[in-house]
Amino acid sequence: MFTVDAQMPGVFYRRPSPDADPFIEPGSVVRQGQTLGLIEVMKTFNEVKADRACRVSRVLLDDGDEVDVGQTMFEVDES
Repeated sequence: MFTVDAQMPGVFYRRPSPDADPFIEPGSVVRQGQTLGLIEVMKTFNEVKADRACRVSRVLLDDGDEVDVGQTMFEVDES
């Protein structure tokens, strides 16, 4: 198992807009570079991208959760 950790502090979002589907769900298989979520910092949205192809095991944050640098956001397994 690997983790995807926050590279910056801010507010985490699982979806691109309030009425859109989440970028990923537990069990999703993602490719390297695919967007997993967003972190908002001072009204700027920064994409959180997968650094490898993997399967998402757990999403540890909900929309609107505060996130700190180094905080684990996702648990992933090799795909």
